[in-house]
Amino acid sequence: MMRARWFFLIAAVLWLAAVGRDRFDAWVAATDLPPLVPATSVEVVDRNGKLLRPYQVADGRWRLAVDGEQVDPQFLAMLVAYEDGRFYDHHGVDPVALLRAAGQALRYGHVVSGGSTLTMQVARLLENSGTGKVGGKLRQMRVALALERRLTKAQILNLYLYLAPYGGNLEGIRAASLAYFGKEPRRLTPAEAALLVAIPQAPESRRPDRFPAKAGSGRARVLARAVAEGVIDADQSEAAKTEPVPNARLPFPAIAPHLADRVRAADPTAGRIMLTVDAGLQARLEELAAEAVADKGDQMQVAVVVADHRSGEVLASVGSAGYQADARQGFVDMTMALRSPGSTLKPLIYALAFDQGLAHPETLIDDQPINFDGYAPTNFDRTWHGTIRVREALQESLNIPAVLLTEAMGPSALLAGLRRAGIEPVIPGNQPGLAVALGGVGVTLTDLVQLYASLARGGVALPLHWTGEEGDEGQRVVSDVAAWEIGDILSGLAPPPGAPANRLAYKTGTSYGNRDAWAIGFDGETVIGVWMGRADGTPVPGIFGADLAAPVLFQAFNRVKPAFTPLPPPPPATLLVSNAQLPAPLQRFRNRHAAFEAADAPQVTFPPDGAAVELVGDAVKVRVTGGTAPFTWLADGLPILIADREREAMLTLPGTGFITLSVIDASGRSARTSVEVIRP
Repeated sequence: MMRARWFFLIAAVLWLAAVGRDRFDAWVAATDLPPLVPATSVEVVDRNGKLLRPYQVADGRWRLAVDGEQVDPQFLAMLVAYEDGRFYDHHGVDPVALLRAAGQALRYGHVVSGGSTLTMQVARLLENSGTGKVGGKLRQMRVALALERRLTKAQILNLYLYLAPYGGNLEGIRAASLAYFGKEPRRLTPAEAALLVAIPQAPESRRPDRFPAKAGSGRARVLARAVAEGVIDADQSEAAKTEPVPNARLPFPAIAPHLADRVRAADPTAGRIMLTVDAGLQARLEELAAEAVADKGDQMQVAVVVADHRSGEVLASVGSAGYQADARQGFVDMTMALRSPGSTLKPLIYALAFDQGLAHPETLIDDQPINFDGYAPTNFDRTWHGTIRVREALQESLNIPAVLLTEAMGPSALLAGLRRAGIEPVIPGNQPGLAVALGGVGVTLTDLVQLYASLARGGVALPLHWTGEEGDEGQRVVSDVAAWEIGDILSGLAPPPGAPANRLAYKTGTSYGNRDAWAIGFDGETVIGVWMGRADGTPVPGIFGADLAAPVLFQAFNRVKPAFTPLPPPPPATLLVSNAQLPAPLQRFRNRHAAFEAADAPQVTFPPDGAAVELVGDAVKVRVTGGTAPFTWLADGLPILIADREREAMLTLPGTGFITLSVIDASGRSARTSVEVIRP
């Protein structure tokens, strides 16, 4: 009878235990878990995955995505040893730890150590619940048990790495490592790892930027536990204690901030955006930008764009000299600001003219006063150069030849060329006139870099891109021959003082009213554009592209590569001949008004072009035929003799060497000769 009672009692107990277990399992399974994917900062990274710029989450916190494989293993070992030595053995709640914590509390009359596991801490962080109340602890236990059933240990540990508090608005190991050490947590010293384990226990009172002494004490306790658990040895611990505790927060990376803002605005749902930018190059060019304006007043601004013209990848994009609200208006992205391009469209004008058979680099063209139905452009230096080769006209950036060619093609041809290059120019009044040749149109620095990239890659457009894969080739802008001829002409420009005399094809420009200074250049693989001016568009007295922007262009190339990449050889169809060997229609450009000009245009009959002439005293003898007196003689564009009525004259020159002599008659017609002046 007694045995039967014991049998039924044991059976009842087992049944009740089974029912209790099932009820407990159902209770755990029914746990309503908080979201298990915390919101993390949007990250913009460079082509190699290096962090360029993170953004705060909606509540203003820094919480960066992280994975256990991205964290120093020694940190993980210290964390488990210090916070939850049985983490990999329990199921969310550790009875051993709870009993130990209760016994210590009874013995000492206060809480000595907590019984919370890492999983319970994750539960608390997910729900942002308190730590001291019984109800809160029970809730954490329930959530912890549920987490252990739904997630792996690695996933739970990753949640801790996301959510652990580090003081202020810092959450997670990556945010803390970047803020306190300025580096990713892949490789941490024992001192750094111990500090990052210690701070979450008391995130506000152990903030190293406010309480470095308390942070150091917490670090020491973690190091002691790490030694006791065999994570590090005593010598490593002693060495770690000598490392200073960081006493300030470092700013988060803000490399390429303007471009980062732009791509984030274009894709606001993206969590991680990879750019084609190279972080190291971007940082070097941002330093250059700050240096370029440091002594130019508090309003001067600069922007730089670097691209690989073979692939269309943007390698660097500097929107301003500093991403800040200052007199320079540094928050404005000047790589995308509409500006007048000045003379930087002239290479496209000449390339289009070459393709239309209007001119060749060796064609002669007149640079003399002319009036186009009330529009009378002048050169930048207010001088005239007479008859000049097209090659020299582009190199010297003369305005009259560029306008003559534009008139012959029609302004719409220039605008069509820009559109084929992938640029949508903004035209004041929507009625293009001849002024577009000299910058009377709105484009951006990025537009101009794309245009020159088209010229650099044989005349075919390839849209610049800073995210995603390389796009398809665009339209042909100009022929490969015309593109090469432009590169050959521009590579003949003298570099700025102190810059390497190498084969860089570049062009400078200055917009009307001295508002914008430009320099755009390319070698065999890279194209760089530089803009300088004021963000508000006000004039800058004395601003000039060749003096201001060109040196920055060459310095930018120097920070990209040690030497220029050679330009390509000429295409097979290129006509490499002198002016005399050109077909007759190409030997001299005749504008549409030429048929109405008098046949007796002036000609310099002495000294002949290309001659070596000896000085007579300090003067040379000159002779002109044709034309109408009085005559004005110029040497290298500077007036030497004005309103002279004789056809022969002695010109007093400033020195010897190669000099271009020009004569302009009373009707504004001109002629020129280039000679070498020597002493007898």
